[in-house]
Amino acid sequence: MTDMTAPTSDSRATRNVIVLVLAQALLGAQMPMIFTIGGLAGQSLAANPCWATLPISLIVLGSMLAATPLSSIMQKYGRRAGFFVGAAGGTIGAAIGAYGLLQASFPLFLLGSFFTGIYMSAHGFYRFAAADTASDAFRPKAISYVMAGGLASAIIGPQLVKLTSQSMVVPFLGTYMAVIAINLLGALLFFLLDIPTPAAPDHDAPKGRSRFELLKTPRVAVAMICALVSYALMNLVMTSTPLAVVGCGFETNDAANVVTAHVLAMFAPSFFTGHLIARFGVERIVATGLAILAAAGLVGLAGVELEHFFVALVLLGIGWNFGFIGATAMLAGAHAPEERGRVQGLNDLIVFGGVTFASLASGGLMNCSGGTAQQGWASVNLAMIPLLALAGGALIWLVMRPREA
Repeated sequence: MTDMTAPTSDSRATRNVIVLVLAQALLGAQMPMIFTIGGLAGQSLAANPCWATLPISLIVLGSMLAATPLSSIMQKYGRRAGFFVGAAGGTIGAAIGAYGLLQASFPLFLLGSFFTGIYMSAHGFYRFAAADTASDAFRPKAISYVMAGGLASAIIGPQLVKLTSQSMVVPFLGTYMAVIAINLLGALLFFLLDIPTPAAPDHDAPKGRSRFELLKTPRVAVAMICALVSYALMNLVMTSTPLAVVGCGFETNDAANVVTAHVLAMFAPSFFTGHLIARFGVERIVATGLAILAAAGLVGLAGVELEHFFVALVLLGIGWNFGFIGATAMLAGAHAPEERGRVQGLNDLIVFGGVTFASLASGGLMNCSGGTAQQGWASVNLAMIPLLALAGGALIWLVMRPREA
């Protein structure tokens, strides 16, 4: 078996990056599709509007719970096996969600959302897979290029929503049928991956640090905090955006356009984020991302005209890109090869645990914290403050503490 720890060139890594970029573009399109209509569909099915974003929360909860098992599967059987499991989860989730819409059953719709979380979790491992066969110098760029594949998904997903959301008698049913097709077709890409399955460790091989020891490692802990805050804030605001746009008098297509701009902004910087990390250091890029997220909140508080939604969501996407990719690169350089499965599963468990809470809080803040959509939208943006303070404080602490030998 080929040794993954010291690649002599990045030709294999380049091939894998291309496959993962295509997977990000095609399979990844289902995420903006579901995040655009999930809250609107939930609002139409739920007895209480406070639970409108519960379907999104169930997706993230499913992702959180699937992270550790998927990481173990990939560690034992390889990335390809884990990605096939993810695509199967996306297919099953969309099928159950479609049946829930047909039956006007909110519990069934929630069950489908939970299974969709399995795909979302596997999707999160694309960035780690890009780093598996890359050299130290190419690793940040490989992660960035794979994330950049989201540019295509940002266009494909919302456009499919426009074509399919009202294409059948039952609203949004056509969208879920399209998601089933995306998963079945996109899974074929994983046959082209060339990532060796990790060798079973010898009896006397290094075992690496325990999960508790990893959490006590300053660089690992801060990377996880910054990843959690970047992703949670992005999800908090994005989940409420379609509800806020429609609630402020605009159309579903306007909400889809805002989400398109947001997802484009999430992934467009990925073409150069890796270069910026290599030039300025990961800490500066993460700090820049947190500052841009704060700016998004300020714009969101400034007004509820359509241009405010566009600018706020574009800034939200850019801030997420710098914060999340920077935190991922920080984490990738803070653990040994034998700790890979353990630390990546732990990271996604923590990150998506926070995102689950954020998506659940999003609906409550949006629909149940004030008398109008404008007041709810203001509450969502104000809720960013404590999380930004947490991540900013952790990053400052890491930079100020003495370097370890």
